[in-house]
Amino acid sequence: MSQILDEVLSANEGYAATFGEKTKLSIPPARHFAVLTCMDARLDPAKFAGLAEGDAHIIRNAGGRASEDAIRSLVISYKLLGTQEWFVVHHTDCGMELFTNEIMSELLEKSLETARLTDSGWVDIGSKPGSSAGRGIDWLTFEDARASVVDDVRRIREHPLVPKRIPIYGYIYNVRTGRLEEVKEAIQVGAASA
Repeated sequence: MSQILDEVLSANEGYAATFGEKTKLSIPPARHFAVLTCMDARLDPAKFAGLAEGDAHIIRNAGGRASEDAIRSLVISYKLLGTQEWFVVHHTDCGMELFTNEIMSELLEKSLETARLTDSGWVDIGSKPGSSAGRGIDWLTFEDARASVVDDVRRIREHPLVPKRIPIYGYIYNVRTGRLEEVKEAIQVGAASA
């Protein structure tokens, strides 16, 4: 067994031993909102949004992007589980700003090993085989976090399965301060209407 697996299973044993009242949590989120955010390990949505288990839906992916799968999850969140407000939260110092679709595809073609970031950019340190399958994927990279929040809020707002009555808020989480910073244009784009 790996050390990580052992640590996770041990932590789970301790968690399960004190599970108690959590067995009574309902499926719909108690606070009726959802958060789409990045998978970056520096972000803890429960802490930055003051959440307890069962309070909200948290949807995470690389960059916190409004991908088809993220929108699928948001639609399920409101249609079947009653969320009434959504947050799109990107963050400062995001790794998605450090590469492009082309760079990712080239790295994957060289090898499937983990690449390394240097002062001159990404370097593949692995050896073949790689794969050209990365060329068929839109990695949803971006150059400006605030602009990407606006783009994602707009993409969600304009989706035909998203009701206009659901407000969609756009924020940047600052990894240096822990604060959520409003993206005014995203708030305007995501405003609810009748």
